[in-house]
Amino acid sequence: MTPPPSRPFLPGPIADRLFGWLARGAAIFTLGLLVAILASLIYSAWPALKAYGLGFLTSTTWDPVSNEYGGLVMIYGTLATSAIALLIAVPVSFGIALFLTELSPAWLKRPLGTAIELLAAVPSIVYGMWGLMVFGPILATYVQQPLQAAFAGVPYLGALVSGPPVGIGILSAGIILAIMIIPFIASVMRDVFEVTPPLLKESAYGLGSTTWEVIWKVVLPYTKAGVLGGVMLGLGRALGETMAVTFVIGNMNQLSSLSLFEAANSITSALANEFAEAGEGLHQASLMYLGLVLFFITFVVLSCSKLLLGRLQKAEGAKS
Repeated sequence: MTPPPSRPFLPGPIADRLFGWLARGAAIFTLGLLVAILASLIYSAWPALKAYGLGFLTSTTWDPVSNEYGGLVMIYGTLATSAIALLIAVPVSFGIALFLTELSPAWLKRPLGTAIELLAAVPSIVYGMWGLMVFGPILATYVQQPLQAAFAGVPYLGALVSGPPVGIGILSAGIILAIMIIPFIASVMRDVFEVTPPLLKESAYGLGSTTWEVIWKVVLPYTKAGVLGGVMLGLGRALGETMAVTFVIGNMNQLSSLSLFEAANSITSALANEFAEAGEGLHQASLMYLGLVLFFITFVVLSCSKLLLGRLQKAEGAKS
């Protein structure tokens, strides 16, 4: 005797409706959480917003003793280190992804890809300690001192490499950030390069294209959304990194010169160093103001990436 057919726990229409409610609830919860974070930042930073307004963004004074605060030094340090990290990490990540997908022998592809991904598992504090104890002295001895000797007396270039040769500063923090975000960008680029239909690449090779032409004219246009997403993922990681930057940036609230080797500060390192000891009032509110600025910077960067991607898609549609 055959058993009766099992009935579903919920009828199809009810299950679909329940799934729709759960998905909508998850989206609303995420949006509500984002709004709650923004509201809490504005509420906590309100004393500083009321006291300084937008002048906080252009002031270089950060003096807890005199109870005067300005965030330009931290904002400049955050943007400068992230820009240096992107300038280094994007070309290197592109080269890694290109090698793994087009040039690497089969026996090397998997171990090399795994090794690169393992770099993302290294704790940021380890990167910071390595940067302070190992990389910093190497940078000061073999990069900064020769550059200072070569550009001594040269306008602008001399100022760009000025500063005590101690191996900490904006350039050191930017290079450490680049090493940290390379695994993220390279992994995303490799994955999106691999989803390019083989027929497109084989057709380009059949027409006589070189490997570079196939990547530049076939793979990149097909995967530009994923590549841009990987770059934005790396930029978000660089903007929000705390411990590694705290070790190597110098944590000095000054903007005496635009030297790449001058000790500086960033928003995340200032929050990590001072928030636990900040008293209630303008000091704590100013730190929350810095957090609000970092939130705004991240929002602007992501919005610009979406607009750029939309323009690229419109341009592609116009050409077709």
